[in-house]
Amino acid sequence: MLRSLFAGISGLRAHQTMLDVTGNNIANVNTTGYKASQTQFQDTLSQLLQGAGAAQNGRGGTNPAQVGLGVQVAGITANFTQGSAQLTNRATDMMISGDGFFVVRRGNETLYTRAGSFDFDATGQMTLPGAGALVQGWMAVNGVIDMNAPLTDLRIPVGALMAAKESTSAIYEGNLQADAEDGLILNRDVIVYDAEGNEGTLSLQFTKTATGWEVSSDGGLTTQPMTFDGSGNLVTPTSLTATVATTGAPVTITVDLSTVTGFAGVDTIKNQSQDGYAAGTLTSFQLGADGTITGTFTNSLKQTIGMIAMANFNNPAGLEKVGGSLFTTSVNSGQALIGPAGTGGRGSLSGGTLEMSNVDLSAEFTSLIIAQRGFQANSRVITTSDEILGELMNLKR
Repeated sequence: MLRSLFAGISGLRAHQTMLDVTGNNIANVNTTGYKASQTQFQDTLSQLLQGAGAAQNGRGGTNPAQVGLGVQVAGITANFTQGSAQLTNRATDMMISGDGFFVVRRGNETLYTRAGSFDFDATGQMTLPGAGALVQGWMAVNGVIDMNAPLTDLRIPVGALMAAKESTSAIYEGNLQADAEDGLILNRDVIVYDAEGNEGTLSLQFTKTATGWEVSSDGGLTTQPMTFDGSGNLVTPTSLTATVATTGAPVTITVDLSTVTGFAGVDTIKNQSQDGYAAGTLTSFQLGADGTITGTFTNSLKQTIGMIAMANFNNPAGLEKVGGSLFTTSVNSGQALIGPAGTGGRGSLSGGTLEMSNVDLSAEFTSLIIAQRGFQANSRVITTSDEILGELMNLKR
């Protein structure tokens, strides 16, 4: 008789846990990046009333007779299926499309999250609101990211500086009109920079003569005749060197002319590029699908500022929830596999979007009904056992 009482009590406890898990799922239906949990039951140890008997001559075998002693919670497993996308248009909102977690640091503890609703603090550090955790990744050095370096706090301060770069080369391309009038002069100028960002002007002058074209510069370059082959391709000179004065120190520029052509009918000669630039300050940034943070500077250039790190696990269900939409590793989750988005099984990132909770309300309300009825049924077992015990006590009056 007492076995049914304790079986009913174990059923109450197990279904109460199921109610708790279901209620928590429903409470977090609008929590960014939340992953719903499911409760699994298993029976407890069974009492053996009669052992199994082997078959003998003239007699068949007998099965064991056992009475179960109740139910227990086998596990509470998180469901890591992808949540729906919620468009926010905030540059600091990020969603993981696929597997993986953002890596954050809170104090000396490294944690992981699917919630990408990030913000910046007064020092420009990228943080997770509420928990105050700092987003981890790799900061770029002169636009170059070393993913073999240790993770660090991502920081994007307003007014971050892009250092100036000295010009060392320039590329000219296009066509010099082979049938142009003699004496035609084409000036093609380009701004170049010294190591401090001071400006100077590289000026190339193309002059049409009776024998063809000549090129010269006011940067100490003597006039050089230009020769083309029968197919209109430049033979000499394919490159030249000019010294250009700036408002600071002079710079020496190697000019590439190898793609210049000499066909009749059109003049399209122009400067294609030069590799220097002035210093600039950060005005805005944008996020790439691989987690690269690219800044736009006042010198009209873009440069990589940093990259968000992502983690993946052999067993994500083995992670432990620590509150604040954060997870920590356990002995059964495996070690974090760190790398950029889109590699090693890690999903890609979408800026201006958040991952919504993956709670299915219809399934949760169904689970709520099942848990409620299970609780009621086990309560009935306890009530019935009590009534039978009462009848037993009344046998002697």
